[in-house]
Amino acid sequence: MSPEEFKNLNLNIPNDAGVYRYYDEEDCLLYVGKAKNLKKRVRSYFVNKKYDSARIKLLIRKIRRIEFSVTNTEKDALLLENSLIKSHQPKYNIQLKDDKSYPYVVIKNEQFPRVFLTRKIVKDGSEYLGPFASVTQVRTVMQVIRQLYPLRTCSLNLSKENIEKEKYKVCLEYHIDNCLGPCEGLQNERDYNKYIEQIRMILKGNIAPVKRFLKEEMQTAAEQLQFEKAENIKEKISYLEKYQSKSTIVSTSISDLDVFSFIEYDERAFVNYIKIINGSIVLTKNILLKKGLDESKEELLLFAITHLRSEFKSRSKEVIVPFEIKIENPDFKQVVPVIGDKHKLLQLSNKNAAIEKQQYIERKNKNKKKYKERTTLLQLKEDLRLKQYPNRIECFDNSNFQGSSPVASMVCFINGRPAKKEYRHYNIKTVTGPDDFASMKEIVYRRYNRLLKEQKELPQLILIDGGKGQLNAAVEAVKELDLYKTIQVASIAKRLEEIYLPNDPVPLHISKASASLKLLQYLRDEAHRFAITFHRKKQSKKSMETELDQIKGIGKETVEKLLKEYRSYKKIKRAPKEELVSLIGQRKTELLVQHFKD
Repeated sequence: MSPEEFKNLNLNIPNDAGVYRYYDEEDCLLYVGKAKNLKKRVRSYFVNKKYDSARIKLLIRKIRRIEFSVTNTEKDALLLENSLIKSHQPKYNIQLKDDKSYPYVVIKNEQFPRVFLTRKIVKDGSEYLGPFASVTQVRTVMQVIRQLYPLRTCSLNLSKENIEKEKYKVCLEYHIDNCLGPCEGLQNERDYNKYIEQIRMILKGNIAPVKRFLKEEMQTAAEQLQFEKAENIKEKISYLEKYQSKSTIVSTSISDLDVFSFIEYDERAFVNYIKIINGSIVLTKNILLKKGLDESKEELLLFAITHLRSEFKSRSKEVIVPFEIKIENPDFKQVVPVIGDKHKLLQLSNKNAAIEKQQYIERKNKNKKKYKERTTLLQLKEDLRLKQYPNRIECFDNSNFQGSSPVASMVCFINGRPAKKEYRHYNIKTVTGPDDFASMKEIVYRRYNRLLKEQKELPQLILIDGGKGQLNAAVEAVKELDLYKTIQVASIAKRLEEIYLPNDPVPLHISKASASLKLLQYLRDEAHRFAITFHRKKQSKKSMETELDQIKGIGKETVEKLLKEYRSYKKIKRAPKEELVSLIGQRKTELLVQHFKD
């Protein structure tokens, strides 16, 4: 896919974190990628990007369709990318041979439960929290947990019978205050389980109760003048505030289910579908429904659920929906969550549906604008009796001040809109004095002589800012280049907004309310603005050069250095002396400073 083909997709990609997917012409998934900013990442493949890798070039050539799904965080995008790659194994994704999995925190199903990191899930009734995208982050929070709560790390069987029989002795962990000795009955199970409950809250992101407890402890330590202890507790609170423990992408507490969100707009509805298998998102899909006979939102959502579950062969027994729908003999259970992990999944689905709706509105508005622009250009073609549809129009204007510093400008409109990368400035080279006609001929000739040599695209219409004289000068240049039958030329005079055409002595008057005249005026005004701006800059530079040239001991080379660095006389005057010394030397700086004082 070329940059132009990418632009023609009319993708309005959000700046959110998420996952993007590239498909080929046969709708096969080529590549899955994650991004902190979807818009910047996807654009980077196509816009002003050169790749040395033949594999990337081949991938870009094969892309015919782009899909994306937003996530709440970059880490969620990482987890979703991992799930999609494992599920679909796209050709252009790196295949991880070690199949690295993400870490969980496990609370073991045992008396006086141990809490530790693991990458392996064992179905023994233990509670697994996660997975987590960042091992460093989890280790940090585990460190905080160990500082907050003295838990056992041994694998002893601490049953009531074994403790009563005094089978075990406390170890070094007890003596350095990392454990309270439940193996010898020095800590009861009820108090230990209070720690476990607080740890569970931290790992689930519910840190408010824990923070309250820590703040009370910090206040107590401060009142007792234990400032070092208070500072340590403050650091722990800071860790907790920065920590976001739970991903909304996957959860071992959730098995297989389908999530549907629904947003109405005019006579349409946007439905987002998220498919979850074994606690991981493996698919997201947006569809747009158009009402046929004023169906209710319940009917529309039921149609979407039936269609999508059938299309993707879903057998999930549980479906999360934003509102209940009436259905006879359902093969699934409806859930309308208001809190918890399932509610977060519904919010995520709703966010994707909302973005799809916004993109639809923007596409609709863009299409309206394109239709209006095309209508305007068709009207212009008719008004000026053009042979070709004026997809590309270039407009020229001259500018000088009392005959000095003559310059010119060329602006380009493509599809009725400014193409600012195509704008050009010109210094008049072959004309002496204020001769607008000769200047116009020079710049028109130079412009299209160069385009012919470089074999670049020519415009369908050349517009000249001026009357009959400027038009004739431009026509002469076009004829000399043998382009008179290829490109049509017209001019617009400022006073009465008259349009002049070659070989037509009578000017053309277009209705003041006409969109085509407004487009010509826009072109003319833009060319005039661009020329005036360039002329003022040139005049400003000339006056600076004149001012600096008057200083004895400051040569042309030094003047050029100063102008290149500071751009204006005022900036040179305000520049710190040390900067000037490093740029032009001590002696010349003294001459410059003395000149400014005088």
